[in-house]
Amino acid sequence: MLVILGYVGILLAVSTLKKIERQTRSLEAVASAAADNAQAALLNAQAAAAFERPWLLITVEPSLNIENGFNVMVTNRGRTPARIVATAEQLTFAIDESYLPETPEYQREEVAGPSPSPIILVPGESAAIRKFCRNDVKGLCESPERFKRIEDWEEKLFIYGKVVYRDLIASLDKPAHETAWCCWYIHGRQNSGLVIAGPPGYNAHS
Repeated sequence: MLVILGYVGILLAVSTLKKIERQTRSLEAVASAAADNAQAALLNAQAAAAFERPWLLITVEPSLNIENGFNVMVTNRGRTPARIVATAEQLTFAIDESYLPETPEYQREEVAGPSPSPIILVPGESAAIRKFCRNDVKGLCESPERFKRIEDWEEKLFIYGKVVYRDLIASLDKPAHETAWCCWYIHGRQNSGLVIAGPPGYNAHS
């Protein structure tokens, strides 16, 4: 009788352990599904925030008033207003863009303040952040020899910079966004050009 009772007890214990194991697996599946749902909700929230935020993009437009002149324009392509808090700029000469520093180096950085250009851009609004023309080139070349190399395309002139901005409707503890830009000045015999160029790091967005 004792053996039979012991055997029955063992069977009951094994059955109970199996039930516990099934319940544990079920709870693990529920927890995993909850974690997946939470991750999906977080990704959706991040996507919605990115969709609703301002996005400042850079383009180059010919000047309407200056022959062979150009305006580097910043435009808010996002869905909320942006406040420009700082700008940075650099000008350098290089054989081509592969000779630029791997990470952009800026010598001139300014905190945005009162200026002819607005520091708040509503969606769709643009502002000129840099003006450049053919007549500026000689003054930027420290020697006639360098200017000759620019004329002969033996060396290139690059202008690059960044715009630091915040979402006007976001809290101040949110990190600022940055839009980097880089342009190559093309010196022609009669006409000149200014085009977006440079490695990806020089045209990055955050």
